Amino acid sequence: MPALLARFAQALQLPLDDLPQVTFPSMGALPSTFAVTDFASASIAAAGLAVADLLRKQGHAVTDISVDRRLASFWFASSLRPMGWAPPPAWDPIAGDYATADGWIRLHTNAPHHRAAALKVLGDCADRDGVAAAVSQWTGEALECAVVEANGCAAQMLDLPQWAAQPQGLAVASQPLIEQTVGAAERPLPWHDNPRQPLAGIKVLDLTRILAGPVATRFLASMGADVLRIDPPGWEEPSLAPEVTLGKRCARLDLHDSLDRITFERLLAQADVFVHGYRADALERLGYDAERLRQLNPALVDISLNAYGWAGPWRNRRGFDSLVQMSTGIAAAGQQWQQADKPVPLPVQALDMATGYLAAAAAITGLASGRACSARLSLARTAKALVDHGRVTTDLPLTAESGSDLATQIEHTPWGPAQRLAPPLIIAGTPMQWASPAAELGSSPASFS
Repeated sequence: MPALLARFAQALQLPLDDLPQVTFPSMGALPSTFAVTDFASASIAAAGLAVADLLRKQGHAVTDISVDRRLASFWFASSLRPMGWAPPPAWDPIAGDYATADGWIRLHTNAPHHRAAALKVLGDCADRDGVAAAVSQWTGEALECAVVEANGCAAQMLDLPQWAAQPQGLAVASQPLIEQTVGAAERPLPWHDNPRQPLAGIKVLDLTRILAGPVATRFLASMGADVLRIDPPGWEEPSLAPEVTLGKRCARLDLHDSLDRITFERLLAQADVFVHGYRADALERLGYDAERLRQLNPALVDISLNAYGWAGPWRNRRGFDSLVQMSTGIAAAGQQWQQADKPVPLPVQALDMATGYLAAAAAITGLASGRACSARLSLARTAKALVDHGRVTTDLPLTAESGSDLATQIEHTPWGPAQRLAPPLIIAGTPMQWASPAAELGSSPASFS
């Protein structure tokens, strides 16, 4: 664990010699051939170290940081326990893994337009059995290419050596875990001398959706940041909003509408941090390339995330955690480990979650620098970090969740009451806490508080 955390700290350029040692109480690990619980604990700890470094620079030394491994594992799955209600299913009925003529492929169809793209390629399939029959007539590579060409989301299963030799795998391997650039423009941090909320007064403009970006901005909100999430009209995440909108306000803007663009540009000029998870070319096509962002806000801390990395032939490809696991060999390694007859993914969406906490840490280190800066991360590069950390050699299961020992106070969400698990990260004098419960998308005006 310390070696993994040291690698994360190095990627963030954090001075470990000036920061407290992190302890990792509790035992157990999520079942996987990869060290998922270590990965969860280390990525959360990295965010904690970034906070500690920020406080150090403000004259407040942090003496103790701990990450509860058990709680970190549960937060990487879900932090919310609904009481008397349940969110909708996480997956569309036809999303999932299918046998092709030569292997396996995963279709991601949660968004209506992604489902429509897959069915445009496969034909008018009435149900999952129909999709399976249609998929079986294709090779994995041909179907992946056809669905992607139709603006859908799919990934054939590759093993680790295949991904390592593939052009995009080679491109990802050449990239740093966190690509950081520091500019010349200065932005002094508005400091309220409140170590309990070190990001109080910081405005975060959040243009992220499923799932890494919302995790990043949820953490920033826990440190006192004013987070405003922007979604386009009609976009919904019914299964995820209760989980990831904690502490945020959520508004809607159509960046194809001239009046909404004016509002967006006003917000961007006011923001200290801009977090976006669009594909590499998506903001550029909307007219907001890096140069335009700097024109609107010369001292911006600009954090960007994507699925498959920032170089190579797939840099603009749509992707999600489950697809990246298929592409990068993780699902194939799980299948081999389990000696299963189908892909075996990670037990949680660890690529999304870890990338989110590392992105939050990058935002905080950017703020601490007092200058304009940018950081770029990707799920595929995070996957490489997980694989490079090595395989699990012992099987030490987590203690079963009992509920009462993990839950904090009841949270009154728009969907009903729920228990929110106790935060996994404890920073002495700086608790993870949120000023408001989870919120529905589009429930607030498009303005900072």
